[in-house]
Amino acid sequence: MAQKKMILDLDTGVDDALAIAYAVAAPDVDLIGIVSSYGNNLLNVCAQNSLKLLELLGQPDVPVFLGLPHSSTSDHFDVMQVSKDIHGNNGIGDVELPEPKRQVEAQSGVDFYIEAAHKYGKDLIIIPTGPMTNLAAALEKDPEIAHLIGNVTFMGGALTVEGNVTDVAEANINQDAKAANTVLTSELPLTMVGLDVTLRTLLTKKETQQWRELGTKAGKAYADITDFYIDAYYNLDIDKHGCALHDPLAVGVSLDPSFVQTISLFMKVIYDEHNYARTVGDKDKLNDPNPNVKVAVNVDKDRYLATFMDLLTNLFKEH
Repeated sequence: MAQKKMILDLDTGVDDALAIAYAVAAPDVDLIGIVSSYGNNLLNVCAQNSLKLLELLGQPDVPVFLGLPHSSTSDHFDVMQVSKDIHGNNGIGDVELPEPKRQVEAQSGVDFYIEAAHKYGKDLIIIPTGPMTNLAAALEKDPEIAHLIGNVTFMGGALTVEGNVTDVAEANINQDAKAANTVLTSELPLTMVGLDVTLRTLLTKKETQQWRELGTKAGKAYADITDFYIDAYYNLDIDKHGCALHDPLAVGVSLDPSFVQTISLFMKVIYDEHNYARTVGDKDKLNDPNPNVKVAVNVDKDRYLATFMDLLTNLFKEH
């Protein structure tokens, strides 16, 4: 069996940083690139964060591509104050990392998606953990990729719980609900890792202390970055028991689907004003066979957390 190839699509904030570490640490997968998005911060800041973290983790060969700077339905993007409160002004917990030696690639993230889909086909896994703007643009430019890509496991949406932006909207989908609808209603094979499961998967300072005690650069930096996030969860009353492992859970599920229980549905995203960004099953397709989306509704959180800690701690030991 050919080795799986992975592309992360990140708006690199704290949980995206943890997703990078998981993807780097996971055996039997090759991280072939990161496509940058806007969201937790501006596009260029998020791209630089990805480059800095890759170098910190000893992965300077992984290329970072620029995606689109704002949603498909707007002409600019402003970082929300709540994003800064949760992820820090720089997106990574206000931790200062050295300037990266590598630059972003000249090729666009959208073209990189299309090229990778044609090159790797079913061996390609794509993990969007921010807005879906880049993947939707790639689908519109080359619709054939919907039948080539092996799997898209995205962090976003909420089916069985309320959203975290409005009663119905989750933050990533809310950034560009129209793009999310383009992706969900395409023929891509999708797995949705939404708030239904990510909010159950918590990390505490007991775990980050283990990284700190390694005495390595990566261990200390990741402990500082994640502690900022844990404090933000506490201070903003998001969760007093730890921070949710939103984005790294999507990486974990893409490689080991048995971490979650799913229901299979045809999904859509509402993008008119009423219920904007709601992720919901499409009632017109309830009786259609072979739905394209598996929605995670429960998670083996203890086994996932043990795997997450094992992978990241061993990675941080080395760097």
